[in-house]
Amino acid sequence: MKVYADLHVHSKYSRATSPQMDLEGLERGAKLKGIDLIGTGDFTHPLWFQELKNKLEEQDGCFVLKDSLERKIKFVLSAEISCIYTKGGKGRRIHLVVLAPSIADVEKISKRITAQGGNLMSDGRPILGMDAEVLEKLILEESPNALIIPAHIWTPWFSLFGANSGFNSLKDCFGEISDKIYAVETGLSSDPAMNWRIPELDNVSIVSFSDSHSLPKLGRECTVLELKDLSFEFLSEALKSTRNKKQETGNKILYTVEFYPEEGKYHWTGHRNCNISVEEKEAERINYTCPKCKKRLTVGVMNRVRELAGRGEDFKPENRPTFKSLVPLEEIVAEAMGQKVGTGKVRNEYLKIISAFGSEFKVLEDAEIAEIEKLNAKVADGVEKVRKGNIVIQPGYDGVYGVVKIWGEDEEKAAAGAQKDQMKLL
Repeated sequence: MKVYADLHVHSKYSRATSPQMDLEGLERGAKLKGIDLIGTGDFTHPLWFQELKNKLEEQDGCFVLKDSLERKIKFVLSAEISCIYTKGGKGRRIHLVVLAPSIADVEKISKRITAQGGNLMSDGRPILGMDAEVLEKLILEESPNALIIPAHIWTPWFSLFGANSGFNSLKDCFGEISDKIYAVETGLSSDPAMNWRIPELDNVSIVSFSDSHSLPKLGRECTVLELKDLSFEFLSEALKSTRNKKQETGNKILYTVEFYPEEGKYHWTGHRNCNISVEEKEAERINYTCPKCKKRLTVGVMNRVRELAGRGEDFKPENRPTFKSLVPLEEIVAEAMGQKVGTGKVRNEYLKIISAFGSEFKVLEDAEIAEIEKLNAKVADGVEKVRKGNIVIQPGYDGVYGVVKIWGEDEEKAAAGAQKDQMKLL
């Protein structure tokens, strides 16, 4: 069965997260998007963990909401943990996504972290002064079937390969147990093609999830799987399938759904305070120095990939899952209507289109353009442009999201001129 999975999300107990990110909201949001399997997020937080125990019912290592009428959306126990520590004479900030197979395993993991001095009540994404390798060992000792996935691995400040706080290899970070890392998350500012350039990742699955803090952001990136059934065991086999190529199980990654990486907020190198952003070769030419204030620029993902890459930009591996770059439907609707994302008019139009086709992914990937045109011709044109990659993006940098333009200025002027000519004929 084809399964859309978004396993990196946050609950209402994480900082800067919507209060709607409770279990009922997650189920509702997943249904709108077309997500079949969703992470709970934040399982280490004591109050959230109590809700998980009270409201979820286990099914094969996955969970359903007890009070749900349909019980079609399944949950996986998940959490993101921030490790801030010093190693090799350098400050490190590494974020890890943890997937656990049972409530009992989560309880053991949380108790062990607390015994090590971790404050799990402080935030849904706890900050631990613990080496990522040490944390990985701790988790696997308490839950041997748990999965640890380095999160958004290229983000400059909080990631495995981050230019400012990361490492140059999996081995450097996780040492002798780096072979227990079966998957890494691309993050919004990179896509699989950029990660294919890193030879060390040849035997590691490349996955994508939303890291969502609000319901509309669910599924902005996700991983599409082929699973025999919705279970933790089959999910684990799929995520390990790149490493275990010879063990054919029928569970595998089909493809990932990606942001256009230029839309991510760390794609290019730049300096937000000075409104400076530069592409990779120019960043190298100016030695990563801001031409305005002379401070060091925040090194973007493109430059960091270039630094660690063992292959060229055009490298295409054999027998690896592919990916699709999409723009969230609400962004397409907003630009089509000349409004901002989140306004009432945009949201109502978005829900009308979703209602007609069943989910956002069905609209973005599968719906006939002619059928979308019946509801909104300009949105249909936008969906078609996104599918073809016929869009323009001002790349993001230093914490600033990239700006997507589906209809360029020249195209808008031409359309307006044609409309005026038509009016004259009438």
